[in-house]
This record gives sequence, C-alpha cells and structure tokens, in this order.
Amino acid sequence: MTNIYIPKLTKVVDIVAENEVNDIKTLELEFQREEDIMEYIPGQFAEISLIGKGECPIGIASSPTEGNNIKFTIKKMGTVTSGFHNLGIGDTVGVRGPCGNSWPLEEMKGMNIVVIGGGFAFSTLRSLLLYVLDEKHRKDYGDITVIYGNRNPGEVLYNDLLEEWEKRDDVNIVLTIDQEAEGWDREVGFVAAIVKKVAPKPDNAMAVICGPPIMIRTAVAELVELGWKDEQILNSLEMRMKCGVGKCGRCNIGNKYVCVDGPVFSLAELKEMPNEY
Repeated sequence: MTNIYIPKLTKVVDIVAENEVNDIKTLELEFQREEDIMEYIPGQFAEISLIGKGECPIGIASSPTEGNNIKFTIKKMGTVTSGFHNLGIGDTVGVRGPCGNSWPLEEMKGMNIVVIGGGFAFSTLRSLLLYVLDEKHRKDYGDITVIYGNRNPGEVLYNDLLEEWEKRDDVNIVLTIDQEAEGWDREVGFVAAIVKKVAPKPDNAMAVICGPPIMIRTAVAELVELGWKDEQILNSLEMRMKCGVGKCGRCNIGNKYVCVDGPVFSLAELKEMPNEY
C-alpha cells in the first residue's frame, strides 16, 4: 500500500516561462520509476517538494491525456516556490498525491460546459479542457465556452494552447483583460462583466470556476442572475490547500476539510457550509 506521506521522486524534463515578468513557470516532471506514475483526474492537486526547502500544494496543470509526465504551473511567491523557479533540467522534485476530489467528468457527460478562470488559477482548468477536448472524449460533452481573464496581456498563460483552441470550431474562447492595452483586440473588462456579456445559458449546462476569490464571487453572482441553479455552479477552493490529507486542520470550513472533501464544491454545497471561504 502506498504511503501518502512519502513523495515520489521525479526529474524536471521541461521548463516553460508562462508570463512576461517570468514569475510563473510550468514544470514538466517525469517519474523516476514506472511504478510511481501517478493516476489523477483533472481538478485534483498534489504536494510537490524540494529537499531542504519544503513542500507546497499545487493544482495539476497537465491532463491524463498528455501521457505519463505531470505538469505544474507555479507562481514565484515564497521560499519553496522560488526554489522551484531556480530548478534546471534534470533536477529532482518530490510529488505526493494526487489529493482531493476532481471536476465531475462523469456527471458532466452530455452537458454543455462553461469554464470561467482568472489569472494563474487557470492551471486546473487547462487540465479539464485538454481532457474534454481530446479526440477520445470530445463526443461525450456538449458546447464548450471558455471565459479567461487577466490583468494585462503579459499575464495570459498557455498562449500557444489558447491559439490552437481558438482555431477550433467546437469551443468558444473568450479572453479578457482588466484595462485596454496596445495591440489587444479581444474583450476588455473584469471576468464577471464578460460573463454577463456572453450570457451563457444554463440549459443542460455546468459552469466550472477557478480564480481569485473576488472573481469567483462576482462571476457566481452573474451566473445566478442569469438563472443558473446552485447545483450547476462548481467552484475550486484550491487556494485553501495545505497538507493535502486532512491532518493539519488549516483548510477546514465547518466540518469539511477542503483538501479531502474538495477542493471542488458546488455552490449548493458551499451554501451549507460556514461563510469562511
């Protein structure tokens, strides 16, 4: 039986700088032993670690459809994340997980999907979109709309992937930034305002949201105004992740441990919990 406290060793095989100021990078990791290859579902996260630095919870950015390697998009914010940013090809990283629940892929089959994201929290949404847009799974889902917002063009992640998706006729990509910028010819405005403008219909649909707390709250408010039911709105509270196994108690909301019972909750579930998120 796998010990959930012992990280599996991986090596860095690719590093991609995702934004202009170079404080967000995506690491692609290869498991050193075949028996350690991790099976996960989009929406889950993992604890990744550096010897002598510590570990931190990060949402899984890759999709199982991409192969056996695993990807994490990491913003440089403190000691541990700075350590990840200083890594090179071939360096060792520990991975513990997967942790938490996932986006309900089975429940969403046959439904239209509206994906709403903001900033670098788009990573687990990347995982979801790669999965549902994969040729093996695309027929299982209905119309797909993506609303993705950032402060400015230089903060948009996964530009090559977004360009690929924009060329497809089976997904609607809506990109927005907070304020006008030279050369930007897409939407301008906060995510909630764009949700109101796009006005996705709730008929046979599910909304999936991940981003800063204020973005989540305002986007949810617009969906409710548009007639979406609480059960149709899914939110990821991945920003509350700590130990990943429900032991430290730092992620609990009422009697729920976000790292075990979440991080994905419907709005209906959240309304039954204390307003601490």
